[in-house]
Amino acid sequence: MKKLLVMLLSVLMVLTLAGCSSNGGSSEQPEGSFEETKTLKIGVVQLVQHAALDAATQGFVDEVKKAFPDADINVQNAAGDSATCSTIVQGFVNDGVDMIMANATPALQAAVSATEDIPILGTSVTEYGVALGIDGFNGLIGSNVSGTSDLAPLDQQAQMILDLFPETKTVGIIFCSNEANSKYQVEVVSDELTQKGIEVKTASFTDSNDISMVCEDLCSQVDLIYIPTDNQAASCAETIANVVLEKKIPVIAGEEGICSLCGIATLTINYYDLGVTTGQMAVKILNGESRIEEMPIQYFENPVRKFNPEVCDLLGVSVPEDFEPIE
Repeated sequence: MKKLLVMLLSVLMVLTLAGCSSNGGSSEQPEGSFEETKTLKIGVVQLVQHAALDAATQGFVDEVKKAFPDADINVQNAAGDSATCSTIVQGFVNDGVDMIMANATPALQAAVSATEDIPILGTSVTEYGVALGIDGFNGLIGSNVSGTSDLAPLDQQAQMILDLFPETKTVGIIFCSNEANSKYQVEVVSDELTQKGIEVKTASFTDSNDISMVCEDLCSQVDLIYIPTDNQAASCAETIANVVLEKKIPVIAGEEGICSLCGIATLTINYYDLGVTTGQMAVKILNGESRIEEMPIQYFENPVRKFNPEVCDLLGVSVPEDFEPIE
């Protein structure tokens, strides 16, 4: 009788232990997916604070939080300094984050230099081939890096200059010499304008300390200024506005944030939506639905023509009815 009782107790203990180890379903996760029992950690490094990059970061965070409400998303800003981007990213690597989102080209470059293992998604990067030194880039990086591009059609931006100001003879282009993607945009737009018989004068600056002087000098030589999608120019847009508005020089900008402060018009993308797309890519990677090595760079498909009503009124410029006002 005692032996039978001992055997029954042993069976009950085994069944109890088996029940404790069960979660009521399969405990296996898809290959490459994020384990739900672990706190998801994502590091976000943003080059500098301005409207476009802020919107992209917010779109990314909002989208990831829909799928992972408890995710620990650490957003850090490098205040425009590439070396600080590297320091921030190294901190993420040391902390063992599950993913890095790099907002702007120098942030992406810092992340790529820091790790070959942690998935990296870039956003607000104009041309990945230029940013990462990839010859013959076909849209797929094929490593631990992918992301979204903020490239708007540069040929259409160049044509916008002539459509709005057909009498223009000389166009000045101002950009930050430290941003590789800005140089790329300058080359493309310069070629487009030169082929249309427009003289192009380029002027570069290195930081906020010299942009006012560079801008003043350029204003004295040109009929109009084009500013590409340039993070340093965006962070200094108010300084540019103080110069160009006093000189009555119209500005066509590569993105809405710059245009909202100093420009006449722009052909722009929606940076919040760009961040959302980046977040959707992140969710697919973390859920194991997609491998980052197989994810091509995503491009914004529907850029919008917008104008700055205040600056247009100040300079007496009219734009076609299909341009949307910047709110």
